[in-house]
Amino acid sequence: MVIESFYTFLGQLVVFLAILVVILFIVVFILGLFIAKKNQIKFPRFVLFVVDLLYSPFKTIANLLNLDEHLIDNIAIQVRDDVNKEKFKEIPAEKTLIFLPHCLRHRDCPATLQKEGLNCTECGLCSIGVIKKKAEPLGYKLYIVPGSSFVKKIVKENKFKAVLGVACHEDLNQMMMLLSDFCPQGVLLEKTGCYETKVNVKKVFEKIDSKY
Repeated sequence: MVIESFYTFLGQLVVFLAILVVILFIVVFILGLFIAKKNQIKFPRFVLFVVDLLYSPFKTIANLLNLDEHLIDNIAIQVRDDVNKEKFKEIPAEKTLIFLPHCLRHRDCPATLQKEGLNCTECGLCSIGVIKKKAEPLGYKLYIVPGSSFVKKIVKENKFKAVLGVACHEDLNQMMMLLSDFCPQGVLLEKTGCYETKVNVKKVFEKIDSKY
């Protein structure tokens, strides 16, 4: 009887948790629609806490419902951007890191891979050099990275207080989540892929210039 009661309780607990996750997903989904339609963010800290805690289940539910595959990432990116934008502006460029994805580079890129990512030569074939010319004279430290392992290594070796990242939906959300203590700001790629991806350089410049 004791064992049967335990398994009954366990089953009820699992069902309760599943229902709770679905309810929280619906709440976040509704708040996400509110953001998209009215460009206003309600209960941002709550949204981030729930999305970060239940990221994988939420992604699974969104896939099962055939919703936009980037829905959860978009919500988290927009909310985190809004929550941190004012504090990001207050932190000097010298204390801010910029991460660009290596996939932005041109197929004929002459840059070589170093221990801290690609060493851009500013050859003019892609937008990386354009962003670099803008950011580095202002004091930003810019890195072109091929993956999250490089980001983690660079973070450990640098003293900084803010970060600006460019990436695809999932990678950008994961990076902003990982570096949530450093006032992260993000700009999504407009075209994704393995190389010759595209970013709106104007949006990157707006983030860079927001400190001035």
